[in-house]
Amino acid sequence: MEKGSKEERRAKVIESLNRARSMELHAINQYMNQHYNLDDMDYGDLAKNIKLIAIDEMRHAEILAERIKELGGEPVAEPAQKTQRAQKVEDIFPFDAELENFTMDQYNQFLLICRENGDSSSVKIFETLIDEEQVHFNYFDKIGEHIGKLGQTFLAQKAGTPSSTGPFSKGFIMGGNAE
Repeated sequence: MEKGSKEERRAKVIESLNRARSMELHAINQYMNQHYNLDDMDYGDLAKNIKLIAIDEMRHAEILAERIKELGGEPVAEPAQKTQRAQKVEDIFPFDAELENFTMDQYNQFLLICRENGDSSSVKIFETLIDEEQVHFNYFDKIGEHIGKLGQTFLAQKAGTPSSTGPFSKGFIMGGNAE
């Protein structure tokens, strides 16, 4: 049996949604900063994919904001953390894999809060977001492993590649880059 009034249960769900939104806002800032730096280092293919993942995170932030508004809340606008700047290319992908891994863990906890408070619509949102964060984790983890095992040989293959995502990018997942 659910505990607390409907308003109290709704407030717990909104708090979870807003915490998730602040995490998405951090990911957007982090990944766009990395995109600019990788593009500047001439690793276009890596920069392009991080930009596409940032676009996925933008979509996530909007989905969360829309649900928060549906529940009568006010979406947060502050990122959960500060952006780590000037990262070495060797550090970016393990850092991002850990960020996605942490996000999936937190979202599973938020999903449980939503379920415990009787909000199946928010549960479905978190289920979708967790699935998409898993795709991001897989990409970051794979690239991190390649850089770790192959080092400069792998990075040399990425040097000089184009970073364009086209005029109207759908993101990493919606654009068909997820395997």
